[in-house]
Amino acid sequence: MRNKLTSLSEAIARVPDNAVVALGGNTLHRSPTAAVHELIRQRKRGLNLVKTAGAYDVDILCGAGVASAVSAGFVGYENVFGMAPLYRRAVEQGLVRACEHTCYSVIAGLRAATQGVPFMPVNAFSLSDVPLAQGYKQVADPYSGAEVFAVPAIQPEVAIVHVHEADAEGNARIYGTLFEDVLMVTAAKHVILTAEHIVDGSTFAAQPELTTIAGFMVTHVVHAPRGAHPCSCHGLYDMDMGYLGDFYAQAQTADSFEAFLREHVLDAAYHEMAQDVEREADTLEWSEAALGDVSHRAR
Repeated sequence: MRNKLTSLSEAIARVPDNAVVALGGNTLHRSPTAAVHELIRQRKRGLNLVKTAGAYDVDILCGAGVASAVSAGFVGYENVFGMAPLYRRAVEQGLVRACEHTCYSVIAGLRAATQGVPFMPVNAFSLSDVPLAQGYKQVADPYSGAEVFAVPAIQPEVAIVHVHEADAEGNARIYGTLFEDVLMVTAAKHVILTAEHIVDGSTFAAQPELTTIAGFMVTHVVHAPRGAHPCSCHGLYDMDMGYLGDFYAQAQTADSFEAFLREHVLDAAYHEMAQDVEREADTLEWSEAALGDVSHRAR
């Protein structure tokens, strides 16, 4: 099998401008932050971001000028901080198009792409303005004649997902809630995995039932310890509320956000320091005990 291990910069270089890009995780949990920051460093432009519920990842990409559209059911920090200021400002200024969705309509669109059909019939939206905003058409059920909405397929050109473990062939495990990550992987044309740990393939052969993502669906694998930070990664680390609080405060104005971006994302010295911290963290013992004996946990 092909060795798919590559550097973060090389993997993200394959993401074209103006692509539809699905981001794994949910709100502040297991987002592919290392890859998000690299998208900013490489000055990608015109991306249409797909996610059921985004927070820091969608927000900072909109603030940095990477995104031109967002297809999501929700973007914000819920009861942690509130609304997403950079996303909101970009939409209000006409820099980013908000493609109004419910979380379920994003899921329905991804399911259609996974199944190779042009749309997914959905018996919903009776009291919603989403069909009008999105231009959803109705189709007749050939059996009953009832009208249902047809949600168009959403096929990301690239899905970027952060996982707990992966091998060089792209097989991967996610511990804890999967969110829509597997659906994104199966719907996308290309898949980039960032992984907390790179493990030997025999690990997956020993317990194949724990394999979340099959290697044949994956294009690139990147070793990215703490690659979800400042978001959480189940069993390994929680949200970094200090970082997120600082980010949220600095995101309130364009000038302070630019300073934050330079210091925490664009500045090479800071990036190298972060990489050193990640490498040091990766030397810690990696065992089932660190995840609370997840081997026999129901997925």
